[in-house]
Amino acid sequence: MKKILLTSLLFVFLLSCSTRRQMEKTISYGNYDRAINDAIGKLSINKDRKGKADIIMLLEEAYYKAVDRDLNDINLLKKDNNPENYLRIFNGYVSLDNRQEAIKPLLPLQIKGRNINFNFNDYSDELIHYKNGASLQLYKNAQALLNSTNKLDIRTAYNQLQEIENINPNYRDTRTLMAVAHQKGTDFVLVDMINDSGKIIPTRLENDLLNFSSYGINSFWLQFHSIAEENLNYDFNMKVNFRGINISPEQIKERQIIKEKQIVDGKKDLVENGKVVKDSLGNAIQVDKMKTVRCAYYEFTQFKASQITGNVEYIDLRNNQLIDAFPLSSEFIFEHIYATYRGDRRALESDLIPFLERRSVPFPTEEQMIYDTGEDLKMQLKQIINSYSTSIAGM
Repeated sequence: MKKILLTSLLFVFLLSCSTRRQMEKTISYGNYDRAINDAIGKLSINKDRKGKADIIMLLEEAYYKAVDRDLNDINLLKKDNNPENYLRIFNGYVSLDNRQEAIKPLLPLQIKGRNINFNFNDYSDELIHYKNGASLQLYKNAQALLNSTNKLDIRTAYNQLQEIENINPNYRDTRTLMAVAHQKGTDFVLVDMINDSGKIIPTRLENDLLNFSSYGINSFWLQFHSIAEENLNYDFNMKVNFRGINISPEQIKERQIIKEKQIVDGKKDLVENGKVVKDSLGNAIQVDKMKTVRCAYYEFTQFKASQITGNVEYIDLRNNQLIDAFPLSSEFIFEHIYATYRGDRRALESDLIPFLERRSVPFPTEEQMIYDTGEDLKMQLKQIINSYSTSIAGM
């Protein structure tokens, strides 16, 4: 028992030393807030334990170094007297205030009966002043950018308005301007489906192909529409062109196989030299009686195939230029196998037996074949759109 206690104490000691060295290293690299967070995690349990004194001292060191660094940065930004710095100054005060609030739940902290004084400050006035200053500056910047014809500028305006909403919710008409920026900054793609194949495309397939919500491709700044909306200027046009739809004739292929096999057909006495062989107890020895069985296997394969070919074109509607084109090609094969037999089915291999349980089925209609071919087509179309959507966004 004593040995186990000593081992446990040694483990705790080594762990404490390792933690202290790691925090010292973190502080030496200037990662003060990481050291503070590590210390808070260690002190949140049994903060008054003797082994925690080193952690408290390192927390104190990291805290004052972090405060000194942030205040120096803030003072330097203030001297520049540039309204563009208001947000950075505000964030600096937020860091100072958050750091204090994170430590407060641990207080009081003591080392050898001495209370550690962290000299907390009230930054509320500074936070309010620079929050309003930063909000006003970001608001002015966003307003100017919203007048741009460049969508990337408008998206920057949205991000600045979002920053205002984060630090100063519902400031002026920020939320209204965010909606305006989102509308103006989004790339809208109108999708047209063109059928030059001479075949009728099933309505169900057309609806599935144009159901872009199922593709998962619409993003915050990119929207695909299959029906043009009034008063909306589209940036791009995606044309899905069907050039050819080919369907093969219905075919039934037949093959015949004759199978023979020796099978066990009961038992018989073992006879040698005209005499029945017996065992040591005088009983006749039995052996398998073999029989040759024969079966004629008739297999029928129903076959029908369809193919859709075409291409996808991306057009920039702002200059009516073709951006790129991608080929489309999809096939679907209907195949159904069934069989009958004449003779003894025990002569057949096991892999042929399941086909005997099947019967012929109606061939799928032309419409169904085209629809089934379109299932693979949807996957191709999704891959094309996903691969190219990031390229056209923001062009």
